Amino acid sequence: MITTAIFPARYVQGEGALDNLGEDLARLGRKALAVVDPFVLKTLRGRLVDAAAGRLDLDVQEFGGECSDEEIARLTALARAQGAEVVAGVGGGKALDTAKAVAHELNARTAIVPTLASTDAPCSALSVIYTADGAFKRYLVLPRNPDLVLVDTGVVAQAPVRFLVSGMGDALSTWFEAEDCRIKRGGNMTGRMGPMTAFSLARLCYDTLLEYGVLAKSACEQKVVTPALERIVEANTLLSGLGFESGGLAAAHAVHNGLTALEETHHYWHGEKVAFGTLTMLVLTGRPAAVLDEVYGFCRSVGLPTTLADIGLATVSDERLLLAAERACAEGETIHNEPYEVTPRRVLAAMKAADAEGRRRKGL
Repeated sequence: MITTAIFPARYVQGEGALDNLGEDLARLGRKALAVVDPFVLKTLRGRLVDAAAGRLDLDVQEFGGECSDEEIARLTALARAQGAEVVAGVGGGKALDTAKAVAHELNARTAIVPTLASTDAPCSALSVIYTADGAFKRYLVLPRNPDLVLVDTGVVAQAPVRFLVSGMGDALSTWFEAEDCRIKRGGNMTGRMGPMTAFSLARLCYDTLLEYGVLAKSACEQKVVTPALERIVEANTLLSGLGFESGGLAAAHAVHNGLTALEETHHYWHGEKVAFGTLTMLVLTGRPAAVLDEVYGFCRSVGLPTTLADIGLATVSDERLLLAAERACAEGETIHNEPYEVTPRRVLAAMKAADAEGRRRKGL
């Protein structure tokens, strides 16, 4: 069997790393277009411009808010008109995914500068495309990973702690999904099985979350950078990114994708819905009680969702939950990497049971 792993070309992390962005971008080209989240644009525009000064021409464009085909087309036209050799995404996951898609359209180099540690998307050769209204549409698998991923942990520490916690929710699924892909001998994002390196990194991601998650949350609440915060930023961004992409996805992310069909969940973040998807996955696949106890305990310790109410679905009907379960089981979804028979009815049952266990643990 042929195994395959894929990685970004360069990963840079640390407090103050943003001030070195111009040096790293200049290795990739002389003209760059930066796709920047609106809030980030207000707070970091000066640092971006200063970092590029004297090194390359940098055109800064405000991100429209959704990683949609329409936004990708708009920014691609701008970048092409300016002759951009590099497309840099600066901000949260959707801005980064948009930048990757634009660079792909232009066959340009890609630089990813997450200002949050809220998802595992930055390192991947993948963009998640949504409709203009925010519903999941499709995965766009790209031919190569970013040329640069640069994370300034000083910037990450200034963001609301909910972003860091959401990233832990996304990272929480990494080992469980990779492990089921390993058992099934299912394909990772290349379509081939991952090597032992990927599965080991996925396990390291999980162990890091359990050991340092609470301490990192405390540091972020104080807006300071500590060794624990550095470890969790790396787990959320690099370890989870490598683990999911080269290890593979399974039920947790498929359940997330199904939940996006319910508009009540649109106000909750990717990692928060993935965390509930992970709990659903553990029930669906019959994990031991000790594992459920560990994962529910971790979620509660850092503030991740453990019930449907925690993701806006307190009064959802079985009929609407079944719709989400059906979407999770759609042809081509990653839930089919599970080494067990999966049906929409079984996913519905697992979601309801996971919710009931979460409510029990809360004393509801």
